[in-house]
Amino acid sequence: MAMLSHLSASLLSHTATALHFRLPLTSTSLAKLHSYPPNPFNLRPGRFVPPAGSLPTNVSMDSPSRKADLSVDSVADGLRKQSLGEDKVKLGLEDLNWDHSFVRELPGDPRSDAIPREVLNACYTKVSPSVEVEDPQLVAWSQSVADLLDIDPKEFERPDFPYIFSGATPLVGGMPYAQCYGGHQFGMWAGQLGDGRAITLGELLNSKSERWELQLKGAGKTPYSRFADGLAVLRSSIREFLCSEAIHSLRIPTTRALCLVTTGKFVTRDMFYDGNPKDEPGAIVCRVAQSFLRFGSYQIHASRGKFDIVHALADYAIRHHFPHIENMSRSESLSFNTGKEDDSIVDLTSNKYAAWTVEVAELTASLVARWQGVGFTHGVLNTDNMSVLGLTIDYGPFGFLDAFDPSFTPNTTDLPGRRYCFANQPDMGLWNIAQFASTLSSAQLINDKEANYAMERYGTKFMDEYQSIMTRKLGLPKYNKQLISKLLNNMAVDKVDYTNFFRLLSNIKADPSIPEDQLLVPLKAVLLDIGKERKEAWASWVKSYIDELSSSDISNEERKASMNSVNPKYILRNYLCQSAIDAAETGDFGEVQRLLKVMERPYDDQPGMEKYARLPPAWAYRPGVCMLSCSS
Repeated sequence: MAMLSHLSASLLSHTATALHFRLPLTSTSLAKLHSYPPNPFNLRPGRFVPPAGSLPTNVSMDSPSRKADLSVDSVADGLRKQSLGEDKVKLGLEDLNWDHSFVRELPGDPRSDAIPREVLNACYTKVSPSVEVEDPQLVAWSQSVADLLDIDPKEFERPDFPYIFSGATPLVGGMPYAQCYGGHQFGMWAGQLGDGRAITLGELLNSKSERWELQLKGAGKTPYSRFADGLAVLRSSIREFLCSEAIHSLRIPTTRALCLVTTGKFVTRDMFYDGNPKDEPGAIVCRVAQSFLRFGSYQIHASRGKFDIVHALADYAIRHHFPHIENMSRSESLSFNTGKEDDSIVDLTSNKYAAWTVEVAELTASLVARWQGVGFTHGVLNTDNMSVLGLTIDYGPFGFLDAFDPSFTPNTTDLPGRRYCFANQPDMGLWNIAQFASTLSSAQLINDKEANYAMERYGTKFMDEYQSIMTRKLGLPKYNKQLISKLLNNMAVDKVDYTNFFRLLSNIKADPSIPEDQLLVPLKAVLLDIGKERKEAWASWVKSYIDELSSSDISNEERKASMNSVNPKYILRNYLCQSAIDAAETGDFGEVQRLLKVMERPYDDQPGMEKYARLPPAWAYRPGVCMLSCSS
């Protein structure tokens, strides 16, 4: 099927520029990763042009004066605060406050069977879980997610809890459905996709009137399952459960995971698509998000010419998840000049859909910048895996960087072209925003100029946030492109562990008098097996780094504390997941539970847990551990 493309020639040209950008992958030029200089997308940031007599000229898109806060910080901080309330409401499962706005306000499938088929003119199909269970067991659960939903911790002790959250027993008050969406997969339009093994139990409002959807992944067939069985295995379910919570603790917006249960049944999977299937324990994760709307949720209807549904979905998202945009008025003067012609003013208050597109673009840019900051590679950045809320969604073959390699991809399916490798994630974020903007443009919700502006804001937001993140990771008084470029080049040449290096970097003192033979002592644990020439290269960089630190009045102790607050000690390395999986497959869930606790505090030292911060062992690099397929 032809890819959607209804934007003007200028937008297509703009998108093509982004698509052809690729970071050099040679060892001598990988350092460009840190800043994507001079402007990888050839974008020109918009200039704020307030009407005469309105707002002061220093008000920007990121101004506190703007009701539509586009900063992901506010999203992440809000999610964290929600789990820290002192006066916690504690409800039983039968007492949850259901609302079901998605089902109530949007068109649904008149059929409710799970026969695989094209579902037309509908955003969802009402379908109940059909997974078979045999003595299901609760593997682990998240206290902070339970708090978000006001669920009493005692509910997890109920003997029927594993039956409810496997889908075998209906959840009182729920209204299960599977969502219809499409998407581009590896750059090609794939048509209808949808929730093939995920069933949303329903949508509730907590005591703070926050909207949360509960979804079971692996609960059985839906009309969107195609030729699949709609089930999930323990291996992939452990990975999703743990990484959902680990990414949240790293202060990165994400879907959450309430609990993980085994089904007691086996599921056949061919992990590497090599004709060697095997039976694996079945399991189900209960995912939680304020919305599971994706770029593909809009694309599928636009591809079918059902622009009224695209319009309804946009109104729904703005009404329930971006209400500040719904309430904007022209007095807020959110007008921007793209710097081209006299008629190139973009007034976001005159079109709420344009304001929304810009916010989605900026949330996405901030999300990708945060991934880059901690070395996280999603692995499958298809448009059906992109959340309109700017959340990390759909954990498949993800991976954190161990040895620094910007060409790293954790996805065996991605190996031929490495489309979704670590270095390409910013570019892929823009590509996906282009498809999203194209969809809204085809529905005549935004015009070409507004679509172009949204992509410009993506580029500007990403570069601003990424440079800020790297400056804080190094504890620098200000951004230093040359210093960071040289550092990342050195790390790539010597395959330095990304996480441990930045954690140890805080031990370097801002003292230019340190003897040359002592410069690398704080980094000894990560600079392994390097010869004289490489030691000299590193010593030269450390000297330059110390000179830069010396220009600041911040004490060594203050800088160390600040750097340790943004450079995690613990990340969910794939080999740690695999150790937990191996134990769980024998019925021992203790390692899953320990990993969950460790990853809840990634920036703390956690005495006694040091083994979880060690460099990966040799076996960690074998297929099936460091890299997985999309089926994983």
